[in-house]
Amino acid sequence: MSVKQNYEDVQATLHAACKRTGRDPDLIHIIAVTKYVSIERAKEAVDAGVLHLGENRPEEAMEKYDAIGGTATWHFIGNLQSKKVKKILHAYDYIHSLDRLSLAKEIHKRATESAKIKCFVQVNVSGEASKSGVTPEETLPFIEKLADYPSIEVVGLMTMAPLTDNKGILRETFKSLRELKDTIAAKKFAHAPCKELSMGMSNDFEIAVEEGATFVRIGSSLVGHDKEVKA
Repeated sequence: MSVKQNYEDVQATLHAACKRTGRDPDLIHIIAVTKYVSIERAKEAVDAGVLHLGENRPEEAMEKYDAIGGTATWHFIGNLQSKKVKKILHAYDYIHSLDRLSLAKEIHKRATESAKIKCFVQVNVSGEASKSGVTPEETLPFIEKLADYPSIEVVGLMTMAPLTDNKGILRETFKSLRELKDTIAAKKFAHAPCKELSMGMSNDFEIAVEEGATFVRIGSSLVGHDKEVKA
């Protein structure tokens, strides 16, 4: 199926979730996760009207950016090693995986003097050892410490839900992140407005939207897989 048809299907699902919960679908952004597809497939997504592209490997991220450039808003959504920050920082608009002070220090160091780097703090809500992120309990103290790095703007929180078909577990995960976001936003930190929620993927974004997601990261349901998945 074409990316255009997939995109229309994803939008229809998103709009239905918004209608059930009284949300404005225009406030929710669909990120096409293009990490397993070719540059041509990523271009097809842009041509279909997708405004946001997400990558998680610095080398491939820059290949896509160099080919497509400013026709999309770029999101780095994977684990980011400090030594790779310099490679992607000038090109990517959002970083979704800020989870340690050493990374914050490097982002601040590499940012231009006038730049504000939009970051999501990654929170491991489920507590799974296989997932990165600060714990919910660590999130507020971590964000308070980020005030020491004025180039960083904490625009929101990000999480990855457990890989499960249990809708109750998924809903509780997303609800917990929303409640945590609300707690932090209420602090009115100048460096951390924390208004956004990056949560929900192909298998669970409908529930994420119902629970307050403002960015959903859709890969297989939108662009599919046309490259071999690397371990």
